[in-house]
Amino acid sequence: MQALGLLDRAIKAATDEELAATIAALDDDHREGLESFVAGDLDVDGVRAAVKTGRIDGGMEAIAAILSDACLADCIEALGDHAESPSSDELREALPGVVEQHGVAVTRIMLASTVAGEAPASAIIRDLLKHDDELALPKSEEPAMAPMLDTSKRSADEQAVIKAKRAEAKQAKKQAARERKAQSAAARRS
Repeated sequence: MQALGLLDRAIKAATDEELAATIAALDDDHREGLESFVAGDLDVDGVRAAVKTGRIDGGMEAIAAILSDACLADCIEALGDHAESPSSDELREALPGVVEQHGVAVTRIMLASTVAGEAPASAIIRDLLKHDDELALPKSEEPAMAPMLDTSKRSADEQAVIKAKRAEAKQAKKQAARERKAQSAAARRS
């Protein structure tokens, strides 16, 4: 739950301009993937609304993975042989170039996304997102716990839709993890 809170804060911390630039920089495949989560226009407001609704069904994690995929690939490349389980020093050495290329906002989203994905370096990354001079997330203004939803008022059809979205998000997360692992392996071979 804490990892998802970090991811939510990382996305909220991104300015509208940073988020718009990130959306504009997506290639066609990533835009198509993002469109599958955004109900309206593929703009900042649409993405923020999709993130808000995706907090429950896993959509927020998938959106973050789409937005930060290129950043993650560059981070994996910068870490080289240490990509699977970097030390704090190795990560701190690799991140300035990643920040320079992708900006602080997307780098934060990428890092928070890896924590939510339970990366081996999650403890180190969590520390960066809380205490690093450049990458630390602003303090949360909202309570960490969201109120429990009363699911007894949902119809069976609504529950089935939510369950299907969760399963789809879980599959997308697994696919993203497989792709990250393949990228890491390819980066180590080069």
